[in-house]
Amino acid sequence: MTTGDTETVGKDMVGKALSLLTVLGPHPDGATLSDLARWTGYPVTTTHRLLGSLVRDDFVSFNPETKLYSLGLRLFQLGAAVSSAHGFQGVALPVLRTLSRATGEASLMSVLDGEHQLYIHHIEARHHVGVRGETGKLGPLHCTSMGKVLIAFADWETRDHLVTSLPLERFTTRTITDRAAFAAEIARVRSQGFAVSNEEHEEGIVTVGVPVLDAMGIAVAALSVPSPAYRTTVEQALQFLGPLREAAAELAVLLPRR
Repeated sequence: MTTGDTETVGKDMVGKALSLLTVLGPHPDGATLSDLARWTGYPVTTTHRLLGSLVRDDFVSFNPETKLYSLGLRLFQLGAAVSSAHGFQGVALPVLRTLSRATGEASLMSVLDGEHQLYIHHIEARHHVGVRGETGKLGPLHCTSMGKVLIAFADWETRDHLVTSLPLERFTTRTITDRAAFAAEIARVRSQGFAVSNEEHEEGIVTVGVPVLDAMGIAVAALSVPSPAYRTTVEQALQFLGPLREAAAELAVLLPRR
């Protein structure tokens, strides 16, 4: 085997290991070897060998009693380092707490991650009934207020790709699935500077979102205030724009320059 062939095999195995970690992520209680092999499509022997290496380096934990694999502390360590480097911990959380106190509702923060958004932070509402976020999870772009502003205020090349190629999966009867209508929605969001999702992702949930912009006008993150539709109409949700814009402006100054 030549050096080039060896490098190709090495890169392929690294890619498979990363795929295993990605598949394992949504299963905090763990998953079996057979489940992971089935979900990734890898042979059981390959999956077992990859997991052995990941367990050895603490990227994956293995419980010998339950035979379940789960994400290891090394990933938590790396995630915390990335979060800190981006200012998502010490800088962002106090701003989101202030936002939630001002609105009485939950506050969410996300960033663009390929054709999804990655939920970074969630502050719970003061109400007994509120909207819960899923920090560390990937979510759709086309039917959420944060997703829409992340697209609308992405760089031109990214925005064009997402508007023309992003899968428009239907989540509710209100989800925009027509390509022309979606393009018009993103243009409207860019023009007005905010986005609304009126039960487009989840029935009974209304959200309004704004971008956190860098000096070039590119979104480095997005903020939103979600609330139950029975308590907040779209018109009432727009009243959250003031606190949202204040929070976004503060974060635009405080977040580290990338």
